Amino acid sequence: MAEPELASTITCPECGHSKDETMPTDTCQWFYDCKGCGTVLKPKAGDCCVYCSYATVPCPPVQATGSKSCCG
Repeated sequence: MAEPELASTITCPECGHSKDETMPTDTCQWFYDCKGCGTVLKPKAGDCCVYCSYATVPCPPVQATGSKSCCG
């Protein structure tokens, strides 16, 4: 099994600010403070975390399973 990609670019839907981040492998990230405008991002309905909603690469558990949800 391939190692998950941990680098992802998260983009704020409010101001468009983008930032390269390293995703955690041991927890879901349900909140993210935009470094541009300060908006607190939360996952969209049906997504498990902010990376699955607003980033270029989904979170590591979703990469591994191909499922849309990784957190219970």
